[in-house]
Amino acid sequence: MTYRHALIVALLAGAAPVGVSAQQGAPAPAGSDEGAWRNKGAPALDRARALVKAMTREEKLAYVHGLFPPMTKERHADMIPSAGYVPGVPRLGIPTLRESDASLGVANQVEQRKGDTATALPASLATAASFDPAIAYAGGAMIGAEARAKTFNVLLAGGVNLTRDAWNGRNFEYLGEDPLLSGIMAGESIRGVESRHIVSTVKHYALNAQETGRNILDARIDEKALRESDLLAFKIAIDGGKPGSVMCAYNKVNGDYACENSFLLTRVLRDEWRYPGFVMSDWGGVHSTEKAALAGLDQESGQELDKRIYFGKPLAEAVASGRVPEARLNEMVTRILTGVIASGLYDDPTPASAQPIDYTAHADVAQRAAEAGIVLLKNDRGVLPLAATAKRIVLIGGHADVGVLSGGGSSQVRSVGGVPIEIPLTKGAAASFARITYHNSSPLRAMRAIAGNAQVSFVDGRDPAAAAEAARTADVAIVFATQWQTEAQDATSLSLPDGQDALIAAVAKANPRSVVVLETGGPVLMPWAGQVAGIVQAWYPGQRGGEALARVLFGRVDASGHLPISFPARVDQLPRPRPVLPAGVTALTDASSNAGVVDTGDLAPFPVDYAEGSNVGYRWYAARGDKPLYPFGYGLSYTRFRYGAARFTGGATPAVEVAVTNTGRRRGVAVPQLYVTAAGQGPLRLAGFRRVELAPGETKKVSIAADPRILARWTAGSGWATAPGRYRLTLATDAQNPVANGEVSVAAGTQSPG
Repeated sequence: MTYRHALIVALLAGAAPVGVSAQQGAPAPAGSDEGAWRNKGAPALDRARALVKAMTREEKLAYVHGLFPPMTKERHADMIPSAGYVPGVPRLGIPTLRESDASLGVANQVEQRKGDTATALPASLATAASFDPAIAYAGGAMIGAEARAKTFNVLLAGGVNLTRDAWNGRNFEYLGEDPLLSGIMAGESIRGVESRHIVSTVKHYALNAQETGRNILDARIDEKALRESDLLAFKIAIDGGKPGSVMCAYNKVNGDYACENSFLLTRVLRDEWRYPGFVMSDWGGVHSTEKAALAGLDQESGQELDKRIYFGKPLAEAVASGRVPEARLNEMVTRILTGVIASGLYDDPTPASAQPIDYTAHADVAQRAAEAGIVLLKNDRGVLPLAATAKRIVLIGGHADVGVLSGGGSSQVRSVGGVPIEIPLTKGAAASFARITYHNSSPLRAMRAIAGNAQVSFVDGRDPAAAAEAARTADVAIVFATQWQTEAQDATSLSLPDGQDALIAAVAKANPRSVVVLETGGPVLMPWAGQVAGIVQAWYPGQRGGEALARVLFGRVDASGHLPISFPARVDQLPRPRPVLPAGVTALTDASSNAGVVDTGDLAPFPVDYAEGSNVGYRWYAARGDKPLYPFGYGLSYTRFRYGAARFTGGATPAVEVAVTNTGRRRGVAVPQLYVTAAGQGPLRLAGFRRVELAPGETKKVSIAADPRILARWTAGSGWATAPGRYRLTLATDAQNPVANGEVSVAAGTQSPG
């Protein structure tokens, strides 16, 4: 989702009053199959087909393209400023679709709906760092509940694009570099949303891996590599979450735009995966009528953002002339209605007016996610958790006195409690719809609340010398370092901005018991890593981020997160050390890249070659024999764990069984990980994981089975298969630190991704 600069006036012009949404109950036409579509026990597909038979062609055509409320000339009583609106068919009980961005909560980016706040989850990377599917499900269910209470019924959530480049501006919205972890966590989040009878999406299908030039780049990758990486993540998410919709991406994939790519939309999604729901476009992502419709696009979203309304009059003319068969139009509407019915929305429509929301309970969901996703990267000399003997603690920088940073773009939530800092952008591709925003959750305030007799002070960090002097007289100095990232723009550097590296170095020199808390949207370089005693990766920690950080820093809860992405030591370790640009172009200006909805002018689509193939993230480092600064899966704890003798088994379902003991004095969380590889199959791959909470001295026996979708491989002409033979299983605490290895025989015929 993106917004043109010209939209800002329309977005802030105010909302139309909420009216009555399309509801069931109107009489069906005589001789219709009403009983078939009203039969809640019938398959969603059969009910959808019966409804389509009862619709006129005009009604069907109206349901395959949606309005963008801030720009549309159409007015409807129940239409408010939001992502999208598709009028329903009241006589058949077909609901109006009211769409909201919702990656991290019900979004309201530039407060187009005055006074409308929502609960803000931490960045999706924090959810992924929990390695806890229950955390992902709870977050999705919370967002779904708030959306329903606000009368929305389609949520543009479920981002599952793999982190291929550390500088991607939307990495914080996604779930990391591994297809199994990303797919499982996205699937659980989607399942949580749909548990509230809300249609969820999975996005952005596929290879939306950089924001620079995303409307005109051509992502090029070998088919086998694509299937075994990004497409595998989508398949796992779809298997687990059963989203009502898939959102196709802006970019091209191997020569065709994703929203008119028959390989992606028909061959893989429809024919091979048997996905029954519908494909919606990203906003401004449609480039044709006939090609898109015949390739498998079912609904044009935010039509006013496209160069023309391709699925409006042009589609009507194409159907009338036979260039697009009537059967294809019927299929498009059938798939939309299948997603609507399967989600429960048809039988349980959203309320006509806003309902009460238990924001306190929902804030607890956000805080638990933040606490579980905060990663302890370094802890020399036991500097953390903050001991009772620390009487003078100074917090430095990062606006830690007032709040915590949030990522920008369509996922921006105007959180409950207000916005202590909001800085409009004066330039850049995101200037029309993103602001540098902080949630009102002060780490300083939260730490003072639980610090007992300790004195907790704050220095803004603008003057490194003053900060160093404050650190010198403190027992512990904690620098809050920030890096703001946003949709529509990529990071120009992996170094911390605004001289923060120098600030950290000065503080570390003044006080050896210095800790850095990173509020970033992804990996950053750490030239000071060897100088500080502690490093904490907090991501964008959400609405209760200050409280979550205070509890982790003081040891009220264990530091239990594990990295879902690798952190490089140097930029030259990465497959691409900077965003790829068109040939001869040194930067994309506002004129050529306006909030992502690009007026390309003379710029032609340009290639981005993903030569690393399926070796994404930790597999890239392994293939090169290289080591990142911190590997995928890495995370420390405040306690210690002992792993017993691991027992590896093969056969149809390879697995490991091991006893894990907490040998420390604190309750803690272990995250054992199972990796697998076979001869000739390249670097190891994450095949399973568990999150295990243990009391001091407690032992639990843990069994982790290798996911059969990770064992399978795709071969041109043969499809998916698991080759029989000897496989190496590795029990590890992260991608580079094994606990035990074992070789087992694996049987052929294990379930494949489809």
